[in-house]
Amino acid sequence: MNGYDRRTPAACPRTAARETLYTPVRVVELDLDEPGRLRAPGGLGPVDPDGRVLALVRLHGHPLGLVQATGTAGDPATLRRALVEAAHRELRVPALSTATLAARPRRTGPPRVPAEAPTVTVVVCTRNRPDSLRHCLDSLLRTDYPYVEVVVVDNAPDGTGTRDLVLEHYSDRVRYVCEPEQGSARARNAGLAAARGEICAFADDDLLVDRGWVTALAEAFLADDRTACVTGLVLPAELDTAAQAALESYGGYSRGFAARSWSLHDANADPLQRFSVGRFGSGANMAFRTEVLRAVGGFDPATGAGTPARGGEELYAFFSVYNSGHDIAYQPEAIVWHCHPRTDEALARQVFNFGVGFGAYLTAAVAHRPEVLGDLLRRLPRGLWQWQTVHRRRAAENCGPEPVPGLGWRELQGLLYGPFGYLRSLWHQRGARIGE
Repeated sequence: MNGYDRRTPAACPRTAARETLYTPVRVVELDLDEPGRLRAPGGLGPVDPDGRVLALVRLHGHPLGLVQATGTAGDPATLRRALVEAAHRELRVPALSTATLAARPRRTGPPRVPAEAPTVTVVVCTRNRPDSLRHCLDSLLRTDYPYVEVVVVDNAPDGTGTRDLVLEHYSDRVRYVCEPEQGSARARNAGLAAARGEICAFADDDLLVDRGWVTALAEAFLADDRTACVTGLVLPAELDTAAQAALESYGGYSRGFAARSWSLHDANADPLQRFSVGRFGSGANMAFRTEVLRAVGGFDPATGAGTPARGGEELYAFFSVYNSGHDIAYQPEAIVWHCHPRTDEALARQVFNFGVGFGAYLTAAVAHRPEVLGDLLRRLPRGLWQWQTVHRRRAAENCGPEPVPGLGWRELQGLLYGPFGYLRSLWHQRGARIGE
């Protein structure tokens, strides 16, 4: 994905050289049922790119994995053949048999939704980004799920741009809610309070949503009554800059293409066990049974973007649901496309915020449930050592375009700052209540 040979860190080119040499990668979709056509993320298109291409490969509409190829201008057929060959070479592509088709029916046309299918509320939280929000809503409103409502939460807006957009272009299909207090957790809680659906899903305003996203989430809940939270696959909408490719090389938001689930009673070798909730998925692609999320208190308002804690609200929600005895499932059929940070500075800030959010979440978990402190302190040193080992191995194996050196160190700095960020957020909230 990053366009550089595997080599030892000592042999890696310097930052400036990596930035100069980076070649943009076009992200597309390829369904093997239609090998002669490529589409832009979100099923838009068709497109005929040249240069370096990263393709999400599907079969009968179902995602199989990612492959790469390089094309030349004026010869799109050769590029498509190269991607198809790479898919059969690198991915597990089931045979196109009658049994396969029966087991994995093609996702085309309106889905066959069972009568007991749940109603779904999709909450889109936004702040001062009406242009991004328009693209997100346009993709979301193409959903093939019949029982869905959309709620836009305008968080501490500086003007009327978001409200005007919703009322002028989407008033018949989208409900508008304003949350005057800044913070993504507060915005999510406002959406949760307004939700009428049995399932409450959350989408960021910088996403493109796959047409089958809501359907895939709903199917995961229908599959198991014990599941109270479902997360999905987050893929890059673009890899135009070295910073965007570096985030993917660093780990990105994806949790892979294998469905799985977790129960509090599962045997788990992870040293942080019930605290390592980041493995469940990303806040960019998550859904909950509405009543369960309300019952555990929703999102901690002292966490999240827009507060000194900078993030972690989704991690605390995962922790609360999971440690209340409910199962969590990851469903890669539920796909969204995320716009990664485009600049070195934004990348460094994002990775730092990853760490801050995780540290803030751990502090929130202890603040709300003091009885977990002893267990956390016993397991945290080994967990940090394992985390550092993973990052050292990744650095040794992947000499990709890392425009900001030491991303792992930046995340660790954020992790150490996280508890202070959470306490500062609590202090700000207390001061605001006193001033009212």
